[in-house]
Amino acid sequence: MTTTRRTFLTAVGCTGLLGLGVAQTNGQSEDDLARDSFTLMSGTADATEVHVTTASESGPTALVVGGMHGNENAGYLAAEKIAQWNIERGTLVTIPRANAEAVAADARTASGESDLNRQFPSGSERETELARAIWGVVEEYDPDVVIDLHESIGIYDGDLVGGVGQVIFTSWDESASDDAAAAAQYLNRNYVSRDDYAFSVGAFSSPSNEPSGLFSHKAARDAGADAFLVEVTSKDTEIGKRVQWHTKLVQQLVEEELLTTGGDGNDGDEDGEDDESGGDDEDGGNGDEGDDGSDEQNEPPVAQIQSDAGGRSIERGETVTLDASASEDGDGEIVEYAWDTDGDGAFETDGESTELAPTECGEFRVTLRVTDDAGSVATDNVVISVV
Repeated sequence: MTTTRRTFLTAVGCTGLLGLGVAQTNGQSEDDLARDSFTLMSGTADATEVHVTTASESGPTALVVGGMHGNENAGYLAAEKIAQWNIERGTLVTIPRANAEAVAADARTASGESDLNRQFPSGSERETELARAIWGVVEEYDPDVVIDLHESIGIYDGDLVGGVGQVIFTSWDESASDDAAAAAQYLNRNYVSRDDYAFSVGAFSSPSNEPSGLFSHKAARDAGADAFLVEVTSKDTEIGKRVQWHTKLVQQLVEEELLTTGGDGNDGDEDGEDDESGGDDEDGGNGDEGDDGSDEQNEPPVAQIQSDAGGRSIERGETVTLDASASEDGDGEIVEYAWDTDGDGAFETDGESTELAPTECGEFRVTLRVTDDAGSVATDNVVISVV
C-alpha cells in the first residue's frame, strides 16, 4: 500500500460525532504523539470506547475494530493491545469492543438483538442505533484502511459451513489483496507451525450474495477503504496465540502506513526464528504470545475472566466464583488483579479470584483490571444474570 485517498486528519476531536451519542472522556499528549478517547452510545448498555492515536507526522488513517461478536474474545483483546501502540505517522483509530453488551455477556449478540455484523447494508442506512454510531466513526475519520477482527471455531476449507478461521478476507482492490497475501505469508512463516493452520486469503462476496450487511464490506464499498475481515481459529488454540495472530496480522497490514521498519509495531523477526523458539506446540501455546512491538516496547497484559457459573443464570444468594488465572502477560508478569463487582466503576477487591453472591435479581456487570510489572493495564468484563 503506497498510495492513499486522503491527507492526514489534523483534528482528532469528536465534534462531528456528538449527535451519535459520543462523550469526550480523556486525552493526553506526548512529544510526538497524541492520544484521545471518547464514548459511543454513552449512558446506554451499548456504551463503548473509541481510541484515537495521532502522530505528528502526516499519514493515512487506519481503523481497527474488535468485538463485533461478543464471544470472539481474541478480536477485542487484540484490538485493546493495538489501541496502545505507538505509531510513527498518520492516525490509528480503534473500537476494541464494538458490541460491548455482547462482549460483557460473552455472547455472539446482545440480549434480544440481531447480529451486529449484519447491520451495515451497502448503499443504505445502517439498521440500528449502535450500527449508526459505529458507522459515524467511519464518516468522521474517513479511514484508508479498515480491519475487522473475528474468530471462528473451525478452519476455512473453501466454503462457509465448517468454519472460516485462518483467512484474511479482503476487498477487491489489488492493493488490499496484495497486502493480505504478504501478511498471510509473514504469519505462516513466523507464527504458524502446525499443519492445516496456515492463513489464506479470500475475496469479499458480491453484494448479492450472503452473508450481507457486513461492516468490512460496507467500509470497502461505501467508504472506499482497503478493507479486511480477519478470521483466526479457536480450534485447539489458546487465547494468547489467537491474540498474537491478530496483532501480528494488523501490524503487517498497517506497517507501511503507520509504522516504521524496526520501530514500534515491528519486531524485526523476518527470519522466522520467533515462532520456533517460542515453542508453538500442539495446543497453540507460545511463549511470545501477543508480541506486537519492538523489544523496547512493553507488551500489555491480557485480562481474562472465567466463571464457575459457566454462562448460566444464577439464583439469588448463590455464590459464583470469578477467576482471573487465565490472564497473562507475554513479556513479564501480572502484579495486580482488581475487581469491580457492582458496576460502579470503583475496584473494591483484589486478588486472582473473587466471589459474588447477589441478593437481588437482575444483571450485574463485573470488571477485572490487571496490571503488569511495567504498569500496563488491561480489562475484561462479564455479566452475571440473577433470577
